[in-house]
Amino acid sequence: MILKIGTAAALTGLGGAAYLAYHSYWPTSQLFGPTLHRFSDPRKLALTYDDGPNDPYTGRLLELLARHEIKATFFLIGRFVTERPEIARNIAEAGHLLANHTFSHPNLLLLSRVQIRNQLSDCSKAIADVTGIEARFFRPPFGARKPAVLQAARELGLEPVMWDVTCFDWKRTTADAVERHARKRIERDRAHGHIVLLHDGGHPKMGMDRGHTVQATESLIMRYKQQYYFRRIDET
Repeated sequence: MILKIGTAAALTGLGGAAYLAYHSYWPTSQLFGPTLHRFSDPRKLALTYDDGPNDPYTGRLLELLARHEIKATFFLIGRFVTERPEIARNIAEAGHLLANHTFSHPNLLLLSRVQIRNQLSDCSKAIADVTGIEARFFRPPFGARKPAVLQAARELGLEPVMWDVTCFDWKRTTADAVERHARKRIERDRAHGHIVLLHDGGHPKMGMDRGHTVQATESLIMRYKQQYYFRRIDET
């Protein structure tokens, strides 16, 4: 009987841990606190790019977005901002929104409260030093968050931002596959506007291939520019 009770308690504990882990990574979960992850306006679509600045693909994206007169949001890694300050300045000068994606892209679930604050504050400082812009929005690497992460962000004046459209472009893939992932989610839910997760860089190193993201971005713009307003996440 004691063994059965112990086994049940262990299973309950595992179930609870799995539940918390799921909500730590699921982008639209609000279990640990509110985050911006979609829009009430059903005609608003935000293109967001993580892990830059990245040479040469951020520049190619900027050229593409300029041709279509579309503004996007770039969640920048602080150490890459210090490596390629001119790209960060180009993003800002083009009118796009610069946002915080930590200094070195760690999994924040594994860090202490002090380490979390340092990652966020160091990234914001890198962006401000290079561009003169104070970041107002933050996205956790891998989408990984816990109460301490969201609390630290807000204490530093950063609004946490997630997403509701995942394109899986961080791995080896094709532009067609990236677009299909986006279309599946966007066309399944027409009641809300969407925040689309894309990547102009990759956290392991500078120069990660994001050619498929550039191509998919143009396909998405051409497909949806008559149906949606493309906006930065801070625009109504």
